[in-house]
Amino acid sequence: MNLNYASDNTGPVAAPIMEAMVAANEGGAMPYGADPWMPGVRDALRDLFDWPEAEVLLVGTGTAANALALAGLVAPWGSILCHRDSHVERDECGAPEFYADGAKLVPIGGPDGKMSPDRVAEEIARLTRSVHNVQLGAMSVTNVTEVGTVHTLDELAALTDLARAHDIATHLDGARFANACAALGCSAAEMVAGFDVVSFGGTKNGCMAVEAIVMRDPARHWEMQLRRKRGAQLWSKHRFLSSQMAAYLKDDLWLENARRANAAGKRLATGLRGVGAEMAHPPEANMIFCRLPRAAHDRARAEAQYYVMDDTETPLCRLVCDFTKTDAEVDRLLELLAG
Repeated sequence: MNLNYASDNTGPVAAPIMEAMVAANEGGAMPYGADPWMPGVRDALRDLFDWPEAEVLLVGTGTAANALALAGLVAPWGSILCHRDSHVERDECGAPEFYADGAKLVPIGGPDGKMSPDRVAEEIARLTRSVHNVQLGAMSVTNVTEVGTVHTLDELAALTDLARAHDIATHLDGARFANACAALGCSAAEMVAGFDVVSFGGTKNGCMAVEAIVMRDPARHWEMQLRRKRGAQLWSKHRFLSSQMAAYLKDDLWLENARRANAAGKRLATGLRGVGAEMAHPPEANMIFCRLPRAAHDRARAEAQYYVMDDTETPLCRLVCDFTKTDAEVDRLLELLAG
């Protein structure tokens, strides 16, 4: 059994994606994005987002996707509004600021991993146009959030409308983009409607290592190509990125994988409530934060892997389901926790 719930990154590569990479390994292919698969990837993402002129760049990591995307949106003297618990704020070792040549992340609070529009408005008002302040630049929103909740379409619209009213560029950190779409039952186009640039994730959902930076405005493309090269993310054997993404998009594999991961997450959340877990945040996709007695963790972690976040008598833990999790694997973890 695969009882690793530490992250959806721990899951395997989906078979169609691995097969596509093996097929791409036959013979030669032009480097640096001139391979035969890349035009189809660009067109598929244009159709998916309903952005007919969008341009697409592929990179190998989510950190690169977020950092380069934000660098292309904001000047070095600008601000990047984000949630205080967002990945760009907490988990990227300063990469967004580094690649944006010193642009300042401005963390904003809000319950359950979501920025409050009221708090955003307050921060916008504080960042006056004085020469002494960093200037209004960009806003980064995460869906699924870092605590496993999901912004609704109305919540996304409230944030992006506010940004647009103040001429602030918008970025969607979509490391778990597919899980958010599956949870909301919405189309990709509906979710990206208010955004300028999207980091469309693949690695957490069955790809080996590929993320797409999707730009609504093609005028951003040349600068972003230069930033990707300068950031050491222009792959010579680019075919192994584009073949992954092509297979991921084919026949909606991206969405099917996410539905499986979310279904496992829902089964796990229901079972956790049954064994007395206290949910720290509403579990709305494939990631759960909850509290259980230490004795339950001691039993479970003899066989299962996941993160325990503190040393209290009822520690907070994080449990994440990847797309391969079976009912039997979920039920076994619940058995271990129940004792």
